[in-house]
Amino acid sequence: MNNLEFDHADIFPDLAVIETQFHHLVRTVPGHGLIVANGREESLERVLRRAAGPRWKNSAVANGWMIGGASTIAFKEEFQGVLHWDLMGEHNRMNALAAIAAARHAGVPAQVAIEALSGFENVKRRMEVRGVVNGITVYDDFAHHPTAIETTLAGLRQKVGDARILAVLEPRSNTMKLGVMKDALPASLQAADRVFCYGANLGWDAAAALASLGERAAVFDDLAALVGAVACAARPGDQVLVMSNGGFGGVHGKLLDALAQACR
Repeated sequence: MNNLEFDHADIFPDLAVIETQFHHLVRTVPGHGLIVANGREESLERVLRRAAGPRWKNSAVANGWMIGGASTIAFKEEFQGVLHWDLMGEHNRMNALAAIAAARHAGVPAQVAIEALSGFENVKRRMEVRGVVNGITVYDDFAHHPTAIETTLAGLRQKVGDARILAVLEPRSNTMKLGVMKDALPASLQAADRVFCYGANLGWDAAAALASLGERAAVFDDLAALVGAVACAARPGDQVLVMSNGGFGGVHGKLLDALAQACR
């Protein structure tokens, strides 16, 4: 369990109800099992404390795992190895640490798990490069929650340094459409140099929600207009990060086509 925060507002009224669902899940883990939880998350700490009881006294809750600079892995302050991979973002580092901890519980030495992870190739729609046109890279990412948006942008920023990042966002999830997270959007997009938001079919004013970003942000109800604006703004060396939990009207291919046309 890497993180637990409020989402799916069309189903759950608040975070406490979601924590209750995780409480029931945690209680299904047998005493000889292992719970791998991110110790930085207060919500997960609450879930684990709530589930604690006599039958849990022998449960192994993973602790003592750390991932440091240069992706060095340690367990109870003992060096285990260095993870070499191309995945970006702190969330991916924490996922790696959890996988290594779980593998060790299943009998795989940490050093073997680290070596195996170093050959892991990321899944689609997680910072997937969809194409490069005239030095402009277009990524596809599933980020659709402010926390995921912020983390994804932070990972890309760490990789590309001072290169411009053009964030292209579709608030498509039911929670986002309801506007529950709209106030958190501007802060989550701070690492982007430009923001292009698709505001069609929303129950709230995306332009007003992103107004604090000033001229960096633009909202479009027409997908073709959004694609045209991104193609017009992009220049060699830019990183175009498309974020949505849906198909986004095939915007990735449309952007690559528009960028190719603009470069002729």
